[in-house]
Formats: sequence, structure tokens, C-alpha cells
Amino acid sequence: MAGSATYFQPTYHTMRPTHHLCTLLLLGLFALHACTQYLSAIEEISVEQQQGVYQILRDVAYGPDPEQNMDIYLSNRAIDLGQRNYTIVFVHGGAYYLSDKREEEKYIKPYLSKGMNVVNLNYRLKRGIPMATSDVTNALNYLSMHNDDYPLELGKIVVTGFSAGAQMVSNVGLAQNNSDFPDQLNPDLTIVAIINFSGPVDQLDVIEKIFTEHEYELFREAGIALFPQPDYPSKEYIAIYEPITYFDKNDPPVFLWHGGHDDQIPPATFQAFASLMREDTDQITYIPEAKHSPTPDELTAAYAEIFQFLDNL
Repeated sequence: MAGSATYFQPTYHTMRPTHHLCTLLLLGLFALHACTQYLSAIEEISVEQQQGVYQILRDVAYGPDPEQNMDIYLSNRAIDLGQRNYTIVFVHGGAYYLSDKREEEKYIKPYLSKGMNVVNLNYRLKRGIPMATSDVTNALNYLSMHNDDYPLELGKIVVTGFSAGAQMVSNVGLAQNNSDFPDQLNPDLTIVAIINFSGPVDQLDVIEKIFTEHEYELFREAGIALFPQPDYPSKEYIAIYEPITYFDKNDPPVFLWHGGHDDQIPPATFQAFASLMREDTDQITYIPEAKHSPTPDELTAAYAEIFQFLDNL
């Protein structure tokens, strides 16, 4: 079952301008229409066509650690998107323990097919949630300081991720207006939307327990590494890295996708967060029969909703 927010339509008031003003208004409306591109209506470009659209910069280092690197996809069509020229920043999953940005490229392909600028991010693995989450801010601040080298629209950032990556981007996106969060974004950066696929938003202690008691050794090792510091065991420390801690009415719109058969991030851990979601800006897509990772059909359906969601920002 999928639920979506109701979006309010603008109200226009009638006035009686002069003939000259009418002409200017018509020209202005025409110009606005001409530069408005609805992402949901843009015809997809093929992989072959993308070769002529994108300059791809692989493994750009944003920090001294070898794992602090990102792929940047610069589009020569992004400027044509007008007010929807968003910069997409994607962060992969893997329980903060494994995987790589290129193993989850299925999550960025829909954006590339629309000609959008995309950043695909790696982060430091096996060193806990706090360090991994810091790398989202580290990468964004690096892009801010090197905007002349990588001409991205940094006032319209859409952060998105899968699983662990979705937790990280949700945390950073919701905390950008909270001075208590330990990792602060540069002032020229603005996150305008958050897209979360199966990422933890609450009850990280519950999720830690699921992993550390898992039947598979790899999961148990990943669970132990979530909070490796020996002195962390307070709920207050964990709460710093729970997106629900920072959720308020001034936050950017949130798109949340979650499967009812998710055995890693139980649906119960989303309930309190979902109750805070705002009807006029946020959207939750809950698929009762879906698992942790969406199937190809589920992913296709989700991106149809996501582009509508972004069109309504």
C-alpha cells in the first residue's frame, strides 16, 4: 500500500494592470513556462546518449582516507532543467561495513536518464555510524569549497540513499537547521529534499541488537561495528544519529520507502517517524510484501513517485 502527501496548489488573485504591465506579465509567464521542466515528463535518455551528456569524474577524494571518495556526474543538460536543476547526492548501503558506490548504481541510473547532476558517495567503512555519517557532511563541504572545479547547484541538493546510506543522508538533511548536530554544513549548502530507501530513522539500539544477534557472522560483525566506542552505551549518544531526533516542521520534504517484510530494519522502527511526517510536504510509500531491497519493478514504481515528488518541491 502506498500513501502520498496532498500538495496545495497556489491561489492567484485577479487585478487590473495596465496594457504595458499585461504585456510584461505575459512575457514573464512565458519565460517561466519555457524554463520549467517537469522531471516526470522528461523523456529518458539512453545509456549511449548519456555518453555525450556526462563528464564523469571517478574517485574524487574529499578527505585523506582512501575510502573518502566520490564519483561526480556533470551533465551538460542540467542547466536546462531550470528550477529543477537539483544536485543528487547518493550514499550506498551495506550496514556501514561493506559495499561500494558502484555496487548500487541502480539507484542513480534514473537520475542520469533525466540528465541531472549526480554525486555517488563512498565513506569510511567498519568504523561505526558516527564516522560514516560525518563523511556525508565532509563530502558536501568539500564540494562547497571546490564549486569552481565542480559546477554543481549547491543551493538545491537532494540527498538520497539506501539502507545505511539512507540513515546517514536523513540524519544530515534533517539536522542541517540544528546547531546541536556535531557535523555542520557550510552555509552555502542547502538540502531541499531527502529520499530514503529502507534506511533507519529511529531505534538504532533495536537495529543494533538485530545485527549483533544475527545467525550470520558477517551481520554480527557489522552489528558490533555500529558503535565501536566502548563508552557509548547511553540512549542519548545513539539519539544523535537517529534522524527522528531532528525532525521538525522546518525540515526539507522527506520521501520514505519501506517494505513490510524488511528483516533488517523492522517496520516498527518507522512508526514514530511516520507519525511526524507532514501531509502537505512528505510522502511515505509502504509496500507490505516488499523486503529490505526493492525489486526492479518496485524500484521502477518508486522512481515514478519520486519524480512526481521532486516536481512538487
